[in-house]
Amino acid sequence: MDWKAIEEIVHSAGAILLEGSKNISKEKIHRKQGAANFVTDYDTAIQRYLIDAFQEIAPGASFYGEEETEGSSHEIKAGYTFYIDPIDGTTNYLFGYDHSCVSVGIALDGKIVAGFVYNPFRDEMYSAVRGEGSRLNGKRINVRDGGLGDGIAAFGCARYNCEQTETQFAVVKELFLQSLSIREGGSAALDLCRIASGANVAYFEILLQPYDYAAASIILEEAGGEIGQGDGSPVSLDAPCMVIAGTKQAAEEVRQIVREAERNQ
Repeated sequence: MDWKAIEEIVHSAGAILLEGSKNISKEKIHRKQGAANFVTDYDTAIQRYLIDAFQEIAPGASFYGEEETEGSSHEIKAGYTFYIDPIDGTTNYLFGYDHSCVSVGIALDGKIVAGFVYNPFRDEMYSAVRGEGSRLNGKRINVRDGGLGDGIAAFGCARYNCEQTETQFAVVKELFLQSLSIREGGSAALDLCRIASGANVAYFEILLQPYDYAAASIILEEAGGEIGQGDGSPVSLDAPCMVIAGTKQAAEEVRQIVREAERNQ
């Protein structure tokens, strides 16, 4: 696979995202199923651009993108599969937060082998190829040492994904009490990548789709961090799941917090 070509395509998709942010209007915003769940004409345009471009590089590859497949299960197939989130952080995008990204994870025979997450607002390209480490704009990055008490803990709480609000915010309360500070950035991919670069120490979200974390998962792992479900098993590539990520120490601390919160509900 030509990883450099993949990165260039993701970068170009980011340019579409950035240009679209200057032209958001009510006519280009649409509601999807679930509370406060939106899609813009730019989400669908970017996804279509990515699929068309990747098909030229990887004929016969499979695609699992957020638009038109949200909430559906995905059958893991042999060969290459591209997990695409054309705009991760759509609500941020609608309201000018300038904290959204294009996220593309690539699996081979059901295992993620590369990931690219690009935030065009800051011109930040996170990338990783299995066995080659993680990079931010070409420079190697690594997770910081330590646990929850040594840094910032991030979390996600999209209303359309969160039915277990009591458990969700019981965990968030403990993250607040046990970390230096908490953040809800509105983009799971970027929050996970910020663990890889050392800005955060942990991340928790009660339910995410594979295209939300596929790319960031390998970026985090190649930087020395870990990501998994509440029971410590690997994240799923065929269905949504809980995501706990961080430094090895912080991830285990978050798992303990989640177990306690679930027992108390």
